[in-house]
Amino acid sequence: MKVLNLQCASAHAFEGWFGSEDDFQKQVAAGQVECPLCGDNAIHKMPSAPRINLGAQRPETKHEVVNTPDVAMQAAWMRAVREVIAKTEDVGERFPEEARRMHYGEVEERGIRGEAPREEAEALLEEGIGVMPLPIPRALKEPLQ
Repeated sequence: MKVLNLQCASAHAFEGWFGSEDDFQKQVAAGQVECPLCGDNAIHKMPSAPRINLGAQRPETKHEVVNTPDVAMQAAWMRAVREVIAKTEDVGERFPEEARRMHYGEVEERGIRGEAPREEAEALLEEGIGVMPLPIPRALKEPLQ
């Protein structure tokens, strides 16, 4: 099993596990590897330090875990997206219709999320219906396996 440090075109860093280097190359070429944060499939390997077995075991040293601002920001964003998913109903392509029905009092207001073409989202805003884009990575929408 190969554990690789990967990065997408938006500079989101993550780890991937593959059976071999060839498996990694094939999956990337087929567009099967995507960033868990933004869903981008323009992925490349980052340099990583190999683990070298030097024979005798050394005493275990404690390493301080340092969260860089980028990693902390990514983690906060993922928590926020998970909270939105947990507290809203996915109405899919019916989003504009459902948002209008709630706005005009036809149905009870509730938290919804879904999909709308840009023109439709702009029309909702012009009607005074507050909407905002929120890209949700596929990894958060579906089970991992």
